[in-house]
Amino acid sequence: MNHYYEKMFDYIAEILILPEFDKALCRKLFKPVFVPKDTIIEPAGKVPQYHNFIVSGFMRNFHVDADGNEITNDLNDGSRFFTSYYHFLNRTVSNENIECITDCELLRISRDDVEIAASEGITQKDYTVQILNKRLEANKQRAFDMANLSAEERYNKFLVENPNIVRNVPLTYIASYLGITQRHLSRLRKKL
Repeated sequence: MNHYYEKMFDYIAEILILPEFDKALCRKLFKPVFVPKDTIIEPAGKVPQYHNFIVSGFMRNFHVDADGNEITNDLNDGSRFFTSYYHFLNRTVSNENIECITDCELLRISRDDVEIAASEGITQKDYTVQILNKRLEANKQRAFDMANLSAEERYNKFLVENPNIVRNVPLTYIASYLGITQRHLSRLRKKL
């Protein structure tokens, strides 16, 4: 299980270097978990309980619209932190579902343990703010792309930036994430 933590520390090192004290605190507070594919680990209608670090596997965040369609809001391409951020941080009921699309190896921290990490850790507040800023920027870019790029341009950009998702995640989730129908995505794929 030590490789779980090393993967997380490597990810965090792209933002800042964790002192040994904080690494020890992470090993104490983040719990390793294996989740089988097609499992919703945080259902809509509840307060999200965990912040997840994806060691391996693919997850999605989705909500169900008024017509009963699943709308994918987020997909991971590789290791990173993953949750329903706003609802997790504010302890509010979420309208989002967090699902493991494939088998996933995770490190999970509870909301209460996040408070402990924030009060005891040396760098935890800094990297939390920077990780949230990274997600905020990614969401802003996605909103810009949805408003300004054609479906074909969005798909081409997605192919370049997320090759692992294209190979491991069902097309229906990718189409939903890109804001296009699965039929249109299939046509784009044939064209390429």
